[in-house]
Amino acid sequence: MSVLLRVVACGSVDDGKSTLIGRLLVETDSVPLDTLEQAKFSREAGSTIPLGEIDYSLLTDGLQAEREQGITIDVAYRQFELPSGKRVIVADAPGHEQYTRNMAVAASRSDLAILLIDAARGVSKQTHRHLTVCALMGVKDVVFAINKLDVLGYDKDAFDRIVDQATVTANRMGVERITAVPVSALNGVNVTARSSQTPWYLGPTVLEALVAFEPVTANVETRLPVQMVLRTEQSRVYAGTLVSGAVHLDDEIMVASSGAKSRVIKIHTPQGIAENAYAGTAIGLELKDQVDVTRGDLLTPVKYPAKPADRFAADVVWLGESPLVHGRSYLLISGPLQVPATILTLRHKLDVETGAHEAARVLHMNDVGAVELATDRPVALDPYDLSRDTGGFVLVDRLTADTVAAGMVKHAMRRSFNVVPHIYQIDRGARAQQKAQKAKVIWLTGLPGSGKSTIANEAERKLHSLGLHTYVLDGDNLRTGLNKDLGFTPEDRAENVRRVGEVARLLFDAGLIVLVALVSPFRADREKVRTLFEPGDFVEIYVSTPVEVCQQRDPKGLYKKAAAGSLPNLTGVGQGYEEPSAPELVLRGDGDLSDEADQLVRAVLGEP
Repeated sequence: MSVLLRVVACGSVDDGKSTLIGRLLVETDSVPLDTLEQAKFSREAGSTIPLGEIDYSLLTDGLQAEREQGITIDVAYRQFELPSGKRVIVADAPGHEQYTRNMAVAASRSDLAILLIDAARGVSKQTHRHLTVCALMGVKDVVFAINKLDVLGYDKDAFDRIVDQATVTANRMGVERITAVPVSALNGVNVTARSSQTPWYLGPTVLEALVAFEPVTANVETRLPVQMVLRTEQSRVYAGTLVSGAVHLDDEIMVASSGAKSRVIKIHTPQGIAENAYAGTAIGLELKDQVDVTRGDLLTPVKYPAKPADRFAADVVWLGESPLVHGRSYLLISGPLQVPATILTLRHKLDVETGAHEAARVLHMNDVGAVELATDRPVALDPYDLSRDTGGFVLVDRLTADTVAAGMVKHAMRRSFNVVPHIYQIDRGARAQQKAQKAKVIWLTGLPGSGKSTIANEAERKLHSLGLHTYVLDGDNLRTGLNKDLGFTPEDRAENVRRVGEVARLLFDAGLIVLVALVSPFRADREKVRTLFEPGDFVEIYVSTPVEVCQQRDPKGLYKKAAAGSLPNLTGVGQGYEEPSAPELVLRGDGDLSDEADQLVRAVLGEP
């Protein structure tokens, strides 16, 4: 079985990645003859390569949009075999800043990076960004291909200057091994054969650097993320890909989430029943005991467990078009594991050029930052330095299903292990029974001036007259105390909703009927609060009022301030409002508010 080497080729737009890879493919006899002929007689607009000669860049730019624009958009994967017999899969990653997310995906699975730098343009910000992303994604070996050196007459001083600049960033990011090669991909200089054009260079060609590369094998303990549980009449088989280590018959195994232990009595592999299995193999394990295991659980050796935690320090590359929002719930996905997660703190943003840690409140597309995040339940994640598979994750927007960040776990936070909730004998059910009522959270959302507070006030008065125990959480009232430190940016609004949701949960636990009157303009933030409660305990009510009516009422003068330009973030004017997609009840804020309050009371009492 040949050794597999995964390589990502990256760099700025038009630095020559596709041309370099194309030449490697051709000169290792890895291109079909018909494709080669097509590359001789197909030309992009503006190409200066004469017909009849090979345009190497066409061998990797596969999308029609790429051909039309003359840039790489998607990651193109090509493979060839080295003279040593090693098989190489090379990913031609897009160079444009807009497609950094595609490049990050390619780097996350790579052993080695070839970073191209246009000698005429020198080191760019995108060079620093790609080098930073490679290092964060665990790529510790980089080949600097200083391309188009023919434009500078193969000047050694220019080569050394560029290498020195790029090495500063590489050293800062912990890249352990660097090889720098002077290259002209178009002319084939030092790609697969040494050239007399660079007599001052005594190092390897790009191809020789690939041949000489030997990956450093990390001493990672056995990890089996469970992708599927197969049940038969006689047994259960816990199936997944063994991402690290080895499994042997009679090994003692632990379920990370529960701590349950058992022994391996049978190992299923694609080749049949085996006594051993090693990393990279899809396997199924049968255990001696019927332990509780579900998709996303992690099986580990008892001797080397992965300790679950619910707080993690992590590095993230932000990929979403919308900025990071503190307090908003995202879906964290790591292999088969899926768990809601919230970014609690942005510790800093990384300047990819200087390495400086900058204070920041948000991350925008392609920004890199250090964060602290919390998962809704303890999960077993390893530090990324130890395992890409169990230490890497993506964050997904729970409403749009868009991937918004790629993350690398640095370590679990100590507070995960030091905070242990105390269980009291008197619970919510006992408190609600004492009050002869069912606790609920009634969440009223709508534009400023829509009538939320007025309806909540009238509804509470009527519920109180019925002998029910209630409490109203009003947005403006909370902003005078608990949330006085928050503004009205999207991230502050998300944190405002998160805090109100947690307070509502405490009051709900006290057995109260909680009425919340809060603009809460973003659907994702309201849905996050809903997940704090069991079905039926959280009732979302949309107070639907035309913005023109809200502007006419303007009970707090907010719309007047917005019109004067002194309140730019007012919901419905300066910021958008996302209507609930499926509220339990819609009230008309431009109708008789007393009648609307009666509808709310009936909803609380469970009456039609």
